[in-house]
Amino acid sequence: MNIKKGDTVKILSGNDKGKTGEVLEIIPKTEKIVVKGVNIRKKHVKPRKQGEEGGIISVECAIHSSKANVVCPKCGKATRIGYSIEKNEKVRVCRKCGTKIK
Repeated sequence: MNIKKGDTVKILSGNDKGKTGEVLEIIPKTEKIVVKGVNIRKKHVKPRKQGEEGGIISVECAIHSSKANVVCPKCGKATRIGYSIEKNEKVRVCRKCGTKIK
């Protein structure tokens, strides 16, 4: 996967198409990502300890990584990721403007 934790991504398809958010979690086994503020679902929570409250909370659920593109910090556009080798290190590069992505 080209997406890493902490990247800003733009959603390409689905109910949240066009939204941007930070990647909170990566699930490599299923190629899914959890993005802040995207794919929000309601979860019913039971109180587990005495004095604790139950209720309905909002939770971000995972989406497939192919539905998101990394947003370049320099040009601000959603772009695919390329790779180049600099000083024997593989570096992620923006395909549109050519700048390095952390």
